[in-house]
Amino acid sequence: MENKFYNIGVEATMDVIGGKWKPIILCNLRHGAMRPSDLMRQIPNISQKMLTQQLRELEQDHIIERKIYNVVPPKVEYSLSEYGLTLSHILDQLCSWGENHVIHLQEEGKKVNLKSFGD
Repeated sequence: MENKFYNIGVEATMDVIGGKWKPIILCNLRHGAMRPSDLMRQIPNISQKMLTQQLRELEQDHIIERKIYNVVPPKVEYSLSEYGLTLSHILDQLCSWGENHVIHLQEEGKKVNLKSFGD
């Protein structure tokens, strides 16, 4: 394995949870276990291929866990791992900041809306 060097701690964080989709996936999973189809409904702009790739990477980094149920048809659920739960505070802060940012943009007269969880 190559020796990695980070100049600042946030680089190590972004190496694991950075990108367009991972924070969104993780923020959805902080509410509990979800099937891939549930994640697709909550994140309508992500492709099945990209969702699968991002879930695999998060699983490799031990941020999420995949549970396979031995039923027909097969059932798979993803949830935050115990290690992934250590990101809960950060994820809550990211989500709260984004909600406040939407309000700020609305107050500036920008046409922006925020979907509520479960919509």
